[in-house]
Amino acid sequence: MKISIARSELLDALTVVTKGLSSRTTLPILSGILVSASGEDIILQSTDLEISIKATAKANVATDGSVVIPGRLISDIVRSLPEAAITLDATERDMMRVTCGQSSFEIRTLSPDDFPKFPEVKAAESVTIPTETLVALVRQVSKAVSRDETRPVLTGVLLVVDADVIRLVATDSYRLAIKEMPLENAPADRIEVVVPGRSIEEITKMAAGQESVTMGVAENQVVFEFGTTIYVSRRIEGTYPNYRQLIPKEVETTVTVNREELLEAVKRVSLMAQHNAPVRLSITESTLTLSARTQDVGEAKEDLMVKTEGTDVEIAFNHAFLLDGVSASNDEELRFEATSPLKPGVFRSPDGSYTYLVMPVRLS
Repeated sequence: MKISIARSELLDALTVVTKGLSSRTTLPILSGILVSASGEDIILQSTDLEISIKATAKANVATDGSVVIPGRLISDIVRSLPEAAITLDATERDMMRVTCGQSSFEIRTLSPDDFPKFPEVKAAESVTIPTETLVALVRQVSKAVSRDETRPVLTGVLLVVDADVIRLVATDSYRLAIKEMPLENAPADRIEVVVPGRSIEEITKMAAGQESVTMGVAENQVVFEFGTTIYVSRRIEGTYPNYRQLIPKEVETTVTVNREELLEAVKRVSLMAQHNAPVRLSITESTLTLSARTQDVGEAKEDLMVKTEGTDVEIAFNHAFLLDGVSASNDEELRFEATSPLKPGVFRSPDGSYTYLVMPVRLS
């Protein structure tokens, strides 16, 4: 294989496929990128056996062929080179020469025969989502995705397309985030799939600049296509929790507050919420008082003028969870609903498209 390619083209493709590299030292082939050249294109592939990524780039192909090269190393080399044409020459056995201007590198390669085949996904259902919509949805729920691998289904994001609405749901048992948005040209059939949180976050980053992302759902896999990239991920097996039953049906206290004012107040008061100390929310007539106290450090208190309905209440939350929920919203105002100090608090956008439930901390 011998090709010549613009550095920017090669770097863009490498930036995408390096997301699929494996860190497993027991399978060295998975730390490599399969580069295949044919016609006027080169195709780069990576996999960690859970996700597989394929990216295509335009190149001047002198000799067709395939080779597996160390993924991190080739990315670092290309990133270090000046903006000029790069030549990849793998005509010698087990070696590839990389040249650009006066720079030259020789890299040992692996056999393409040992590289796992790219999965062929026959999607039973598919939907095209504007990238801007997907980015907004993921941004508002991603903080609530669990990192605890002992409950795999919670490490995923529930994605539902129902009629002309797309909804994303995430929970880690301590908080729950729901965001829904209208979707034009939605498929006739309902789609419901649990996608690994890591995958859907990476997709929103990689698809930046693309107009839309097409998602296809198969029995065990989900495939995302955007631009010249194909991203295949396993579906997370198992039943996602019935999140609707977690939301309190009765509300004793409702507060309407300016989101930016609340966010800045939480940030300030949280400075005194050290060593897992909670932030307290005390709601009385037209006033929301935020406070935090850490023994041997100090305390902070701030009052906000708000609209309130219902009874007075005092409730406390983990300050990081509180910050995550308020900062994820992009609304001018938020509605906070409380039932009692021992039941979850719920933040909602005025139009109900964003819901963030957070479990309280027991007051001492």
